[in-house]
Amino acid sequence: MVFQITRNEKHWKSWFDKEAPEEEVLPSSYDQALDCFRRLLLIRCWCPDRTIAQVKNGAILDLEKTWEEADPRTPVICFLSMGSDPTDSIIALGKRLKIETRYVSMGQGQEVHARKLLNILVVFQGGWALLQNCHLGLDFMDELMDIVTDTEFVHDSFRLWITTEVHKHFPITLLQMSIKFTNEPPQGLKAGSTLCQKFYFINMSQWKPMLYGVAFLHSTVQERRKYGPLGWNIPYEFNQADLNVKFDFRYMIGEIQYGGRVTDDYDKRLLNTFAKVWFSEEMFGPSFNFYQGYSIPKCTNVEQYLTYIQGLPSYDTPEVFGLHPNADITYQSKLAKDVLDTILSIQPKDSSSGGGETREAIVSRLADDMLEKLPPDYVPFEVCMGPFHPMNIFLRQEIDRMQRVIVLVRNTLTDLKLAIDGTIIMSENLRDALDCMYDARIPTRWKKVCFTLLQFLFFSLLYVHSFCIIIILYIYSEWEITRANKGWALDRMVLCNEVTKWMKDDITQAPVEGVYVYGLYLEGAGWDRRNCKLIDSKTKVLFEMMPVIRMYAENNGETDLNYIAAVDLKTTLPPEYWILRGVALLCDVK
Repeated sequence: MVFQITRNEKHWKSWFDKEAPEEEVLPSSYDQALDCFRRLLLIRCWCPDRTIAQVKNGAILDLEKTWEEADPRTPVICFLSMGSDPTDSIIALGKRLKIETRYVSMGQGQEVHARKLLNILVVFQGGWALLQNCHLGLDFMDELMDIVTDTEFVHDSFRLWITTEVHKHFPITLLQMSIKFTNEPPQGLKAGSTLCQKFYFINMSQWKPMLYGVAFLHSTVQERRKYGPLGWNIPYEFNQADLNVKFDFRYMIGEIQYGGRVTDDYDKRLLNTFAKVWFSEEMFGPSFNFYQGYSIPKCTNVEQYLTYIQGLPSYDTPEVFGLHPNADITYQSKLAKDVLDTILSIQPKDSSSGGGETREAIVSRLADDMLEKLPPDYVPFEVCMGPFHPMNIFLRQEIDRMQRVIVLVRNTLTDLKLAIDGTIIMSENLRDALDCMYDARIPTRWKKVCFTLLQFLFFSLLYVHSFCIIIILYIYSEWEITRANKGWALDRMVLCNEVTKWMKDDITQAPVEGVYVYGLYLEGAGWDRRNCKLIDSKTKVLFEMMPVIRMYAENNGETDLNYIAAVDLKTTLPPEYWILRGVALLCDVK
C-alpha cells in the first residue's frame, strides 16, 4: 500500500483533504479491494476524527435483530447513557410482535416483585421481562443469573431484557453470557432544544425572542462541553433547572444562573461574552442570526416554534457555538479514541499470546526500561532557593509535586515487577497498571496524581524534570533584573510581551533585556507572521507553532496577583470573536 500511495500521492492528498473522506471513493481502486472492516481500519489510521462517522456507515442498532439473536437463556443488556432509555423502544417492539412486555424497576425492596415476575414468565406464560436500573439491585443479579441458567424448563417465548448503568460490581459472568448494546441519545441543537412553555404566554413583544434566545443559549453551553477545553475549561453540569429560572438577562445569565456554576475566570468571561453578543437590541431585528441559518423565528404559537426547531440541521457545525470547524476534528478524534479504548479494555486478558512472549513478560521488560530512565529523587537541600520569595515558594511547590509523582511511578513499577514474579500479591491497582501498560495507556492512579501536572505521560515526566531546572535559571534572571533596576521589587514586577517575526532557528543571541520564549502552540486560531496578528485557523490545522516571543519585566507599582502570564496578541477582529473561538496558547499539544 505504501508503494501505491507514493505513486499516487496527489490523489491520496486530495482524498484526505475532503470534508468527509469516508464518503468518498478511495484512490488506487481500494474501494474494490477492502471490505467494510478493513476500510474502517484505513479511515482510523488516516483520519481518526472520521472513525465514528465510518462506523455509522456500517451496522445501525436494530432491536428486532438483537431479539432474534437472543434465546430464552441469553439475556439482552442495555447500558444506559445520559438522556437515553430503551424502555419505550422495547415495549413498542413487543407490541409490534404481539408479545407482552412486563417490567420491574429495580431498587430497594423490588427483588420480591422481580422474583415473582420471573417465576411466572420463565416457566408458565412466556413473554418478555424487562428489569430496569439493575445497577440499583446488584444483590439480586447473581440470583437472576441462576434463575436463567439453572431452571430446568424455560418457555420458548421468554426473553429477559436488562437496563443498567455501568457499574464495576455488576456480575462479570452475567455480562459474558448476555448480548450487550447501548444507545446514545441524539445530539445537537435540534435534539437538545427545550422551550420553556410555561414562560411562553407572557404578553410582551420582546419576550418571545428573548425566551428563544435563552433556550438556544442553553443548548449551546451544553453542546460546547463535548469539545473539551476549547468549549469550556471545566465541563460544568448545566441542566434544565438553569434554563427555567433566569430572567434579568445579561447579568442573570453571565453572573448568576449559569455563572453561578462557573469557577474558572476565563469560562466566566466566555459566558458574559455570549450574553453580550447575543442579548442586545439587535436580537429583535429581522437580520439577527446566532449563526447563518440559525435565526430567531417569528412564530405565533408554541407548535410553530417546535416545528421550526425540528427543521434545524441534524448536524451542527462548531461555528454555531462560536468555535472554528477544526474543533470538530478534536471532538471526533477524542470520541473515536474513547470508543476504541473501551473496546480494548473489555478484551479478554489472557496471560499468554499463542506461544509468543507473555504480556506479563512484555510489561516487566517495559517496567525495567522505565525504571532505568526515571529521574532520581530530588534532594531537598539541593533545591533550597533561600528566603521565602513568591517564586521560591512556587518552585518548591512544583518540585514537591514532581517528587510525589516520581515516588508513585517508581513504587508502582517496582511493585508490579515483584507481583509479576509472584513475590507479592497482585493488587487491584497493580492489575490496572499491568493492563494499562500493556495497552499503552496511563495507569489510573498515575492520572489521578498527575492531573495537576497536565496528566503527562512517562516521557513528559522526564521533560518536566528538565523544565524545573530551566525555571531555576529563569528565576535567577528575574533577580538580576530587579537588582539592575534600583527600586524594583520582585513581587511588584509584571511580565510584558512582544511577538517577534522570528522562529527559534532565526535567533542567534539573547535579547538585551528579558528572555526569548519559543515552543508555544496556538489553538483555536492561526497566526499571520507578516502582520503579527491573529487570523482564522487553516482547515485541519489544529495547532500552529508561534514565533519567538520576547518576554520582559516592568515595574507595576502594585502587587501582581496573576500566577499565569497573559500574552497580548494583536487582532483586527473584536476580542469577543476569539473568546468564543476558545483561543489559547499551549506549552504542549500531546
